[in-house]
Amino acid sequence: MTDQSAGPVPSGRRILFDVDGTLVDALDNQRRVWRTWALGHGLDADEVYAVALRTRPVETFAHVAPHLDPQECLAALHALEDEDVRSGTYAAYPGAPELLTALPPGSWALVTSNYEHRVRGRFARTGLPAPGLVVDAAAVTEGKPSPVPYLRAAELLGADPQDCLVVEDAPSGVRSGLAAGMTVWGVNSPVAQEGVHRHFATLGAAAAEILAFAAAG
Repeated sequence: MTDQSAGPVPSGRRILFDVDGTLVDALDNQRRVWRTWALGHGLDADEVYAVALRTRPVETFAHVAPHLDPQECLAALHALEDEDVRSGTYAAYPGAPELLTALPPGSWALVTSNYEHRVRGRFARTGLPAPGLVVDAAAVTEGKPSPVPYLRAAELLGADPQDCLVVEDAPSGVRSGLAAGMTVWGVNSPVAQEGVHRHFATLGAAAAEILAFAAAG
């Protein structure tokens, strides 16, 4: 997690983005990584991925492979994910570069269940502007759908939860933002996730509204 302390944080509202599936199209990469890991341990790849979508890796291992050493599993998964950052094919969602560039520095952060070095690697490869603050899996003791990750981001940005907008694509992230008492908008899905305050089929369709939210504070 990088401390955003290079300059004064602007007053007003804050925008908290999920990463994979929201800003970066990496869902096929995630599925491929988990499939490789699962097949390497003689497990059903589809079943493992279904669990991985809603839990953190160590929780996934406990559910699908309680007989295996979780730290060895995690090390193998990390190696696969790091290789994917170096060699995988993925892209930013349309509108993401322009949106992040238009937001004032210090007004937005990333909240991810992944790890910061991978997020920054993907941002560099897709041309997205470098984030000032990343709250990753190593920065919190509880992951999504707990409110802890989004509350931590708000704290580090010096914002009250009610002044934060969460932009998410996944049910666990939506629940996390709602539990944190924040406004939550869903993007990049054909139908609205349960509980979102607003739904947009694409990130690009939401961009102007996100900028308006940020400017209204």
